[in-house]
Amino acid sequence: MLQLILISGVAVVSLGGCSFPPTKTLDGQRNDPLSQVETQNINDRSPAVTNPVITSSSGDNPNFVVAVVQKVGDGVVRIDASRIVQSRGVPRDPFLRRFANSQQRVERGSGSGFIINSSGKILTNSHVVDGADSVTVTLKDGRTFDGKVLGEDPVTDVAVIKIEANNLPVLPLGNSDTLKPGEAVIAIGNPLGLNNTVTSGILSAIGRSSSDIGASDKRVDYIQTDAAINPGNSGGPLLNSRGEVIGMNTAIIRGAQGLGFAIPINTVERISQELIAKGRVDHPYLGIQMLTLTPDIKASINRDPRNGLNLRADQGVLLVEIVPRSPASVAGLKSGDLIQSINNQPVTKIEEVQNLVQNSRIGIPLEIQVERNGQLISLEVSPAPLPARRQG
Repeated sequence: MLQLILISGVAVVSLGGCSFPPTKTLDGQRNDPLSQVETQNINDRSPAVTNPVITSSSGDNPNFVVAVVQKVGDGVVRIDASRIVQSRGVPRDPFLRRFANSQQRVERGSGSGFIINSSGKILTNSHVVDGADSVTVTLKDGRTFDGKVLGEDPVTDVAVIKIEANNLPVLPLGNSDTLKPGEAVIAIGNPLGLNNTVTSGILSAIGRSSSDIGASDKRVDYIQTDAAINPGNSGGPLLNSRGEVIGMNTAIIRGAQGLGFAIPINTVERISQELIAKGRVDHPYLGIQMLTLTPDIKASINRDPRNGLNLRADQGVLLVEIVPRSPASVAGLKSGDLIQSINNQPVTKIEEVQNLVQNSRIGIPLEIQVERNGQLISLEVSPAPLPARRQG
């Protein structure tokens, strides 16, 4: 079983004389978060070019990793966040429980980020600043600033921070749609409190779905890399050989080596623009739980008379549960329906459904064709905004 870790460091300090473990977890998340990342708008995105070989050299001709760090390293920052959490100690003695006082403790976390404009906008992971009462940003030159969270989106794990500063170094953004496995990459961040740490490796894979890596509550296709990243790297940039940000480092697989994941920069940029404009991101929502149909699953369902189903199609996305009063429920979708297409585009995997829904528009109906009791029927479902995630 994969255990995904979001890579931000967390410490707990008690204000009431006792120490408590952190209570904040990501629902259904089995990954370790890294830390925060930032992004920037650029219009000129050149296609990928052949990457240079990492070799040692001397004199005035350093290898490309050194050149990239010298070019953009000043634009990577450290982010420290803290929040006060109320807790109540509960004595074992029933009489004493009536006099138990609420206590406060401070949860502290740290991550990374990168500057996307010279006037102080910074990108990072949502999990780095989620629920923070205070945010401090430290530049490479040692200056520190109070940070204001302009917006965060836990669904994609992207956040935007603003500091009051000018003439800051800015990181250029690349184009994550042109990436190819095998490209050389560089990660810069603050793992385990070791500021301005540089690691390098290759881009191991692209298009890793959230379900592939055990982050089913996220709506992201991830970049995989073997560049070393650790707690504290979250939100930091993953760079190509030209010093352009191609991803935001966000998670690792617990107990594994060389399995790190980053959010593609095109996704980060799109989400950050919405956060800057309105402080939130409205994600389309249908209210369905799904399962990719395989021959084994089909055979198992058809053998069990309790299901009351007789699936004929060999491929499709099976609806396991419909959320009450959701857009899917209102439109008439039912458990046991097998999605065959959305807006005339065939679908065979849950990731394809997720991408089509994510790229749809709230309130604009989707035509969904399903197999039900051996018959093909079409229904129109109008996506609604994804309900806010409940905390606690």
